[in-house]
Amino acid sequence: MSHTVDAEQEQRIKSFDKLLIGGRWVTPSSDRKIDVISPTTEERIAQVPEAMEADMDAAVAAARKAFNEGPWPRMTPGERAAVLRRVRDEIALRLDEMVVAFTAEIGAPTGLSQAFHDRALDIWAHNADLLEAYAFDEERAAGDSTVLVVHEPVGVVATIVPWNGPVTTASLKIAPALAAGCTVVLKPAPEGPVSMMLLAEALGAAGFPEGVISVLPAGREVGEHLVRNPDVNKVSFTGSTAAGRKIMSICGERIARVTLELGGKSAALILDDVPLEDVLPTLVPAGIGHSGQICAALTRILVPRERQDEIVQAIAVELAAIQVGDPNDAETTLGPLAAERQRDRVESYIALGLEEGATLAFGGGRPDGLDRGWFIEPTLFSDVENSMRIAQEEIFGPVLTVVPFDSIDEAVEIANDSAYGLSGAVFTRDPVLGEQVARRIRTGQIAVNTWDMCVVQPFGGYKQSGLGREGGNEGISAHLETKVILGV
Repeated sequence: MSHTVDAEQEQRIKSFDKLLIGGRWVTPSSDRKIDVISPTTEERIAQVPEAMEADMDAAVAAARKAFNEGPWPRMTPGERAAVLRRVRDEIALRLDEMVVAFTAEIGAPTGLSQAFHDRALDIWAHNADLLEAYAFDEERAAGDSTVLVVHEPVGVVATIVPWNGPVTTASLKIAPALAAGCTVVLKPAPEGPVSMMLLAEALGAAGFPEGVISVLPAGREVGEHLVRNPDVNKVSFTGSTAAGRKIMSICGERIARVTLELGGKSAALILDDVPLEDVLPTLVPAGIGHSGQICAALTRILVPRERQDEIVQAIAVELAAIQVGDPNDAETTLGPLAAERQRDRVESYIALGLEEGATLAFGGGRPDGLDRGWFIEPTLFSDVENSMRIAQEEIFGPVLTVVPFDSIDEAVEIANDSAYGLSGAVFTRDPVLGEQVARRIRTGQIAVNTWDMCVVQPFGGYKQSGLGREGGNEGISAHLETKVILGV
């Protein structure tokens, strides 16, 4: 069912003409602009400056000077925590505007957008609390003597985030980096930059010392220029595995530190003892929420072979009830994909699934009545072999694959037969069995009879899903170097 876009809401999206460099709003080095295109109406709804190489160099130089000479790394943890809490408060002041902007520029339904941005508030508050309790210095025994183990900030951090949840993802990265005492250059994706510029407003208003924080939306080439800057000590990246591989190779040239949160093809294991009414309310949103544009989405559904028909039919009924349309409508469950090329990619995978011999159990096309916007129906494939590309490759769209198994051991083997290892879930009436199975899955985060992305505790992936962890004390530790002082 189609809905009329709320044009008045989209007109509230703010345009920007300056960049935040070193905590100051400055005129960009060029007149290049990023056009923000609504995925719902396909019309331009805002503009922001496109940062160029000179802007990145200026931001890194400011960050380098602030780290080497400024007060930020030398403040007490309590002083830095106070600034982090001010960031949280400044985001809260702009939260409604961020929600509207993200819905307009990326197409996330309003309720989902609200949840994303509420989580960002939690991240800043949580990191402030962690910072005040963090043991930066500790005495340790070393034979008959004592040494002092000191944890110091790594330096200038380049942070690169994607478009699918930028304020939350950026918060997850820069809050612990700043807590550690690092200075930060943040590069958002060119898609959906308005909510990130509102985050820049919040950061600029929070009272950081000069040079500590910069926010510069830019494309891939300028991002690579940032990564190659020799004054960048660490790169923190969230995005595709292919891009992460490239960034890691560049960082390897000078042994720069790197944290990577990359792709996923996470499995949900439905064991034979669990009733579907206990599974479906979690399973379907975890697979197609945000139109499947979530790295940790449960897109491989592993089911007992004898229950495949029953489970496929039940999922299809759930998908049929999903309302696809205007993300500003409170009744909408599924908005558009973020970009036309993203819809093209998803459609190519649907065609591939049919070529590979999977059964199209639901969806597969564009919704009726939605002639504008980059919409796709929620789609379900059954009779999928785990070797098929639709079961192995990240589609990043609302496409679910059902893979049958004959035993729990085989289910575990299928779940682990993936280049990725980011998330997952096990559904069973036996919580002890659920934990046993969860421990056997090679993945960074896995749930039993639920699903979420817990970002206030360590989040990250095994294998090609990434390197390092974000969230919790581990998120702060990832931005620290360790020094041992003897003779004290």
